[in-house]
Amino acid sequence: MNTKISTRVKLSILAVGLLTFVGVLVETSMNVTFPELKQELHVSLGTIQWLTTGYLLLTTIVMSTTAYILKKFDSKKVFMFAATLCFIGTLVCLSAVSFPILLIGRLIQAISTGLATPLMFNLIFTEIPSSRLGVYTGLASVIISLAPALGPTYGGLVNDIWSWRAIFVGVIPIILFLGILGWFTVRGKAIGTDGIKFDYWSVIGLAIIFFMILFTFDQAGTNGWLSPQFGLWIIASIIIILIFRYYNRRSKRQMIDFSILELPILRLRLFGYFSLQFINIGLSFVLPIFAQTVLSANSSQAGLMLLPGSLIGAMVGPYAGYLYDKKGPTVTLLISGILITLGSLSFVLVGANLTVITIGIIYTIVRMGFNFGFSTSLSDGSVQVTGSKKSDQNSLFSMMQQYAGSLGTNVLSVVISAAAITTGTNNSVINTLLGAKIDFVILTILSALVLCSIIYVYFKYSKNNEAEKS
Repeated sequence: MNTKISTRVKLSILAVGLLTFVGVLVETSMNVTFPELKQELHVSLGTIQWLTTGYLLLTTIVMSTTAYILKKFDSKKVFMFAATLCFIGTLVCLSAVSFPILLIGRLIQAISTGLATPLMFNLIFTEIPSSRLGVYTGLASVIISLAPALGPTYGGLVNDIWSWRAIFVGVIPIILFLGILGWFTVRGKAIGTDGIKFDYWSVIGLAIIFFMILFTFDQAGTNGWLSPQFGLWIIASIIIILIFRYYNRRSKRQMIDFSILELPILRLRLFGYFSLQFINIGLSFVLPIFAQTVLSANSSQAGLMLLPGSLIGAMVGPYAGYLYDKKGPTVTLLISGILITLGSLSFVLVGANLTVITIGIIYTIVRMGFNFGFSTSLSDGSVQVTGSKKSDQNSLFSMMQQYAGSLGTNVLSVVISAAAITTGTNNSVINTLLGAKIDFVILTILSALVLCSIIYVYFKYSKNNEAEKS
C-alpha cells in the first residue's frame, strides 16, 4: 500500500489546522482578560463569559451544518470563506468599544472556526491513508488541544504588556498568511448532495436546544440550583429535546445522519471525546480565574502556569496517535482515563491549598491524559463508519467537541456564580474558592465515567478483536 503523502496535502492540512488554531487560541486568550473586560465594558462575569460561551455555541451550530456543506461545496471555497470571516471578525473585535460589538466580532470568528475544524478532519479522513490515520489525527488534536492551553499564556502576556486588543493584532498577519497558503494548497471536490435536502428545521431545533441548555444553567447561577426557574427550564429543555428527536426520526431531510449513534462503540467514543473537551476547556476557564481571584496572581502568571502542561500534552498527542496505529485504542485510552481521573481527583484533594505551582503540576497530569485520549477517541470513532457516513461522523464529533467547550465554560462558571447564593456573601475570594471546589468534584466524576466507558468497551466489544490482531 502506498502511504506516501504529498507536500501539498500536508500544507493544506496545516493551513486549515492553523486557522482552527487561531480561532481556539483567541477564544481561550480572552479568558484571562475577563476581570479587566468586566471593568472596561461595565458588565458582570455572567455577561462577559458569553464571549466564550456564545462563540462556542455558534461554532457548534455551524458545525452541525458541515456534513451537508462539505458535500455541496469544494474544500477550497469553504476554506477561503472561513479565512475571510476570521479576518473580518478579528478587525471588528480589534475596534470594539462596547460589549455588543466585541460579541459580534467573536460570533463572526465563530462561523470561521465552525467551518475550519470539520474541514481539517475531512481532509485528513479523505486524503490520509488509514495506516497513518492515528498519527495525523494526533497532530490535529495537538492543534485543537494546544491552543486552549497556550491561549491563557498568550492572552495574559499581551494583556499585561499592552491591552486585550493586542490579542487580535497578533493574529492578523497569521490569518493573511494562512489565506494565501490555503489558496494554493487546499483541494478536494464536493461529492454532491443529489437526493439530499438540507434540513433547516433541524439546525433551528439544535440551536434552540443548545441555547436552552445553557440558559437553563444560567438560571441556576442567578436563582440557585433549587429555584423554580431552574426546574421549569429543565422540564422545558427535556420537552424540546423529545420533540426534536421525534421530528428527526421521521424527517426525510438530512443535516447529520444521527443513525450512526446506533453504533455502540461510536456512541461511547463520542461520550469520551465530549467529556475530555468539557474538562479541557472547563479547566482553562476555571484555573486562570481561580489563580487571579484566590491566589492574587496577575494575568501573565495565570496564563504561564498552564504552559508546561500544554507543551507536554502537545508532545503526547502524536505519540498517542502512533500508539493507536500500532496497538489499537485500548492501551492509549486507558492511560488517558487513568491520568485525567488522577489529575481531577488531585484538584479535589489539594483544594484550598492549591498554589500556582501545584496547579501547574496537576494540570500537566490532566493535559497528558487529555492528549492520550482525545485524538484516539476521534480516530476510533471514525473507523466505525464508512463511505459518506464519515462526513456525518466528522461533523457530529466536531459539533459535540465545540458544544462540550461551551457547556463546560457555562456550567463551571455558573457553579462559581451560584456559590454566592450558598454563602450569602459577595466576597469573590470565598465564592470562587467554594465554586472551584465543586467544579473539581464535577470534573472528577466525569473523568471516572470516561474511564468506566473505556473499560466497558474493551470487555464488551474490543477484547476479542484486539486479541485476533495481536
